[in-house]
Parts: sequence; structure tokens; C-alpha cells
Amino acid sequence: MGSGTLTARPTARGPKVMLPPSLAFELAYALGCAGVGLLLHLAGGAPHQTLILGLAPFLVRHLYLLVSLTRLIATGRRLAPPFPHGGWGDIYRALAHYQLDARRWRKRQARYALRFREVANSVPDGLIMLDKAQRILWANEGAGALVNLSWPRDDGCHISEFLSHPDLAPLIEGADYGRALELTPPHNQALKLSLRISPFGERKSQRLIVARDITAIYHLNMTRRDFVANASHELRTPLTVIAGFLETLGDSPLTPAAHRRPIELMVSQTRRMRSIVEDLLTLSRLEMGHQSEHTEPADVPAEIHAIVHEAEALSEGRQAIDLDLDPDLLLIGNPVELRSAFSNLIFNAIQHTPGGSRVRISWSKQAGQPVFAVHDDGEGIAQEHIPRLTERFYRVDTGRSRASGGTGLGLAIVNHVLNRHDAQLTISSEPGKGSSFACRFPARGAVLRPKPQD
Repeated sequence: MGSGTLTARPTARGPKVMLPPSLAFELAYALGCAGVGLLLHLAGGAPHQTLILGLAPFLVRHLYLLVSLTRLIATGRRLAPPFPHGGWGDIYRALAHYQLDARRWRKRQARYALRFREVANSVPDGLIMLDKAQRILWANEGAGALVNLSWPRDDGCHISEFLSHPDLAPLIEGADYGRALELTPPHNQALKLSLRISPFGERKSQRLIVARDITAIYHLNMTRRDFVANASHELRTPLTVIAGFLETLGDSPLTPAAHRRPIELMVSQTRRMRSIVEDLLTLSRLEMGHQSEHTEPADVPAEIHAIVHEAEALSEGRQAIDLDLDPDLLLIGNPVELRSAFSNLIFNAIQHTPGGSRVRISWSKQAGQPVFAVHDDGEGIAQEHIPRLTERFYRVDTGRSRASGGTGLGLAIVNHVLNRHDAQLTISSEPGKGSSFACRFPARGAVLRPKPQD
């Protein structure tokens, strides 16, 4: 045989299996206890007894650590090093980590709660949280001055002990949370509050009441309303006298021909001023109360037919008017106020649409609600003007509105009438495609015309 070198061939080996240190410790400890039991058996002990004696330290250790951990958790004590060896050490360390995270989370929540209270107490409005039974859960400091409510002193009390109004409970329980409720708190009759309700919490079962002091605004509106009413009332008589003399001068044969044109213009402007005064008086009367009085089943189809007859005379054939009326649908309300609202919408459509336009008037039930609507295919209104259309004297086109004889108060009157009937005015329009004005009344106001008895 020739001399040569021998080269060892590499052998394929699988990946090394590494046991976690804790598991290795538990396995070694168990094997050690089993080895002690084996030695006792070799020394002449009974098999079962020696096995139990050998494993006893292993079992006692696990039982001791389990009881210790249970006591620590039950007493809420912190788990701190040194931790035991083996698997129990991993458990102790994991629980200690969770305890640390929980403490950090509680501290963070406490900071958030403190900031929330600081912010809430800096708000001048009264904030009151209610549970589903309308009991007080929390209130800020602003609620003390406005509602005479102090938390936590009044925790669990019913809100009716501090605020009393027949519409408060239905507003809290209902779904019309966009409506504000004005009331005077029992503890201070000089205050005027505006309440808004917002649902929150799980399944929206809790309520947040926001109470705002509107005393200054309320008195300012009262002053404005009284001034407008008194001024309009005082202007009515002199305007009537001036209009009477101007009409007499215009009809007199002794009036020079050169003066007739100026007199006609003065008569026209006097009539316009009288129209503005009448509309202002109507608005002042509507603002006197939140609910319409003298309600009865109003024959809306008959009223609309009468208004359309007047509108056709005003149109003089320039616009086509289509009617789609439910003849048997009546409405509980004030007939005079409803006629004022409907006539303003119809006359607006006639006055502010060019010749050749089509005006569609409908009165029907939609989704259970009585709806009066006026549609036209006129010039339309830009979106930025729509939110302000119900303001007094607001005009989209000042020159065109005045030329048509409008006072700028029609939609304000419509809005007030609808508010007094718990109704809503919805306006949709697009330049070049016309406009739509819809009055949506509550379903409870709809009644059917009685059938004639044979």
C-alpha cells in the first residue's frame, strides 16, 4: 500500500435543537429528582415509595411557587426580582412586564382624565353627562353657575331636580338633537339658557347636555323685536296717509301731466314701503311665540288653489303653473300663517323666474310626512347663497329682487311659520337648472278630509 494522507469526509448533520434555558432547567431538575429516586430504589427501597420520595422536591417546589404567585396576584403586590429559576421565572417576568404596562396605562389615563377635567372646567358653558335613566354622571364647574349643579355632590340625582321644562324629557329621549331648547333655570329667573343634547357612549345610551348662557343675546333680540314692531306700527299710519294723498293727486284732473309720472313713482314706492312694514309686523307677531296658536285642520289644497289663482294674475301668463295636490290631505295648523308661508314661496317662484319658465307646486305625503314643495326651472341659486336665504333682507341679486317688488322678508316669514309648526324648510338649487323649496311637516299633523256621509 502506498503511503498517503487520509482525508475525513464531512458527515451530514441536522440542525442543533436548543432547549430554552428555563425548559432545560426544569428538565434537569426533574431528571435529578428521578435519579435520586432511582438511587433509593437501588439501595433497597420499594419502587413506588422511592419514586414518590424522589419527585417530592420537584412537586413541592411547583406547588410553593404556584401558591406564592396566587397570593401576590390576590393582594395586588408588584412582582419584583429576584425571580425563581426555570419556567416559573419566565411566568413571573411576563406578569411583571404586564404589571408595568398596566401601571403606565393607568398613569396615562389619569393624566388624560386630569387634562379633560381642566379643559372642561375652563369652558364657560355648562356640561352635564347623563346616563340612560337621565341621572347625573358628571358635570363641569360651568354647570354650577348656570344650572346650580355641583359634581360630585349631585352625582346620581335626576336632571329634573335642576332643570324643569315640559319639552326637556322628550328632547333627551327623542332623536331631534339638532334643535336647541331655550328655558329659564328655576334657581335664577334672570338667566336664559339654550340647551343642546348630544348622544354618546355605548349604543348612544348616554346624553351630554350643553347649557349656554344666552341672556344677553335674548335681551338683544327682544329689544330688536320690540323696536321693529313699534317702528313698523308707527310707520303704518303716516304711510297710509301719504299713500292716500298721492293716489288722490294721481287721480285728480287738476294734477299737471308733468307731475303724474313722479306721483306714480311715489305711489309705487309707498306701496312697497307699506309691504315691507306689513311683513315686519308679521315677523314680529310670529316671533312672539314658539308654537302656533289657534290650530285647526287647514284645508291646504283649497288654500293652494286660491294662492295659485292670485299667482296666475301676477304672472300674466309668463310662467306655466302645474299642480299636483292630494285633495284629501289636510294639515293641523294655523291657516292664516300657513297661507302666508305658501303664498310667499309661490309668489317668489313667479317673481324670480323668467318668462317661459315652468313652476310645479305639489302637496302630498312623502315617507309619512306632509310635504309642500315648489319647483321651478329658472336661473337657480349658487350654493354659497342657500344657507343665508332665510335671513332678513338678504338678496341674491339686489337689483333684480328690488325690480321684482320683493321685500327680502318672504323666506324669513316662511322659516318662522315652519318653526312654529315644528316643520323644516329644505332648499336645493343649481345655477341654470332651477330651484326647489320644500316644507316638511311632522307626520302627526297630517289628517284626511272627512268622507261625505250619504
